[in-house]
Amino acid sequence: MLQSIRDRSRSWGAKIIVGAVVVTMALFGVESLVGLFGGGGDEIAKVNGEPITRQQLELEVQRAIRSGQVPPEQERALRAQMLDQLITDRLLTQYAEEGGLHLSEEQLDQIIVSLPEFQDAEGRFDSELFRNRLASAGYTPMAFREELRVDMKRQQLQQGLAFSDFTLPSEQETLAALQRQTRTFRHAALSADALEDAVEVGEADVQAYYEANAENYRRAEQVRLEYVIIDRQEMAADVEIDEAELRDAWRERTADADRRIAHIMLTFNGERSRDQAVEELEAVRQRLADGESFADLALEVSDDTVSAEQGGDLGVISQGFFGDSFDEAAFGMEEGEVSGIVETDNGLHLLTVTGLERQPFESMRDELQRELALSRVSGEFNQRVQRLIDESFAADDLQSVADDIGLALQESDWVSREGAEGVLSEPGVMSQAFSDDVLQERFNSEVIELDTDRRMVLRVVEHRDATTLPLEEVRDEVEASVAANLRRQALSEVAEERLAALRAGESLELDWQRAEGVGRQEDQGLSRALVDAVFRLPAPEGDAPVYGRAVDGDRVVLIALEAVEEGEVNAEIERFVASMAERLRAQAAIQGLLDDLRDKADIRR
Repeated sequence: MLQSIRDRSRSWGAKIIVGAVVVTMALFGVESLVGLFGGGGDEIAKVNGEPITRQQLELEVQRAIRSGQVPPEQERALRAQMLDQLITDRLLTQYAEEGGLHLSEEQLDQIIVSLPEFQDAEGRFDSELFRNRLASAGYTPMAFREELRVDMKRQQLQQGLAFSDFTLPSEQETLAALQRQTRTFRHAALSADALEDAVEVGEADVQAYYEANAENYRRAEQVRLEYVIIDRQEMAADVEIDEAELRDAWRERTADADRRIAHIMLTFNGERSRDQAVEELEAVRQRLADGESFADLALEVSDDTVSAEQGGDLGVISQGFFGDSFDEAAFGMEEGEVSGIVETDNGLHLLTVTGLERQPFESMRDELQRELALSRVSGEFNQRVQRLIDESFAADDLQSVADDIGLALQESDWVSREGAEGVLSEPGVMSQAFSDDVLQERFNSEVIELDTDRRMVLRVVEHRDATTLPLEEVRDEVEASVAANLRRQALSEVAEERLAALRAGESLELDWQRAEGVGRQEDQGLSRALVDAVFRLPAPEGDAPVYGRAVDGDRVVLIALEAVEEGEVNAEIERFVASMAERLRAQAAIQGLLDDLRDKADIRR
């Protein structure tokens, strides 16, 4: 139901309608709807006097996590972004309402009745289905209509802005011509070898660069952690399973494997009665027990003359092919065994298994060993996990918990929310480490379920705030960056000197490489920086090339643009480019409005 509204709306505001009610119900229960629509809860921001509550923010954050848009470990970092989005939604709603944008009751009715989630099997709006589906989500019809009305106003506003801008046919043709254009040019790279003197990094240069780029040397907020893990796989690794148990498990696992079956069949109610058929088959069973061949007896005795010529072979069968009684006998035997008398609609049978199409025991040994060992330690694992839950909740440390349960207490180095590795990078771990209870109150974390076999509890040992690292700690990195900049500057000066000589008609000994017919998106193995620089140069007039340069990493590349070609028309690509241009213009218009609204708004956090 709600997904259809999302599909029909391109506005950011549609997210609230799509997700808010469902997430509210899932996270906080029916009572939370009063807070959602009534504006209750702690205020965390005001937009032109209108509050945004902590509950509204939490709903947006949890919705993003549950939808898979954001990993749980990034939950805390997500809040600032989501608060910005709520502020944007509120600004757009206020602007739409101040502008008098209106949605009539008839228009709302039309939107609602058109949603397939509210329609019956014949495609007609079903009022009872409408009420039931809203009720199941905890929505009243009036609350649903009001939220839909607000979202549609925001959509009207953004669509109006998008459609108010357009591209003239002449502009589209110019854009298409530029898109299909190709260029032929020569290029020669200048590296550090072109410099006569090595660059020298002075202390003043280092200090100036460090101060200008201090944000690049910030250390994120970090913690050092203690943690314990109960690992069922590790527990199982110490369990030994004997050979007989492994083979029993193998036979049980492969009991339903397809198998090749042979039979001896006798019919009755014709020349013989059922009792006579039973008596004859019992005699056959005795001859088999005395050592006679099943294949020979099938040829001699069986009424199934077709299979009898093949030693009674019926081929490879799967369960369910011949019926329950046949399956019970055929799939209850090992290879070489002979069944008792089996009755089917066709007659009476003796069966034997001549082959089993199951995985060999040796290929399954390791898997069976792990499964049996895991099963054997499951009870102990659950008991230890329960002890971990109980003891870590009450303890003031983790060492005593580890000692009592027999776990190894592990310690991490300094880690940030986004910089954890190994087990600490798994979902949910760092969100626990930076939760208020663990970080601020210094409690042990809740038991974290890493996967079906592992449980973790962690504790913060040390914490340090985000900070800009002192120059002495990052001096090597800063000096390397300064040296790279100075080399680029020196190479740029050399490049300008050589460009001036080339433009004056001088002939220089350069290692020119030629590139023909390069398109804007077809780099032919050339760097993006070089291709972009080539397409920024003006077209040459006459036979003289146009010279330029590109900074490409640690190199400076000289360019000699020789020709500009029209290129081939590709209608599909040109339609795509025109469409993208329209979207970019529309996005620019909407972003311009948002920037203006933010500049003029009274936003308090």
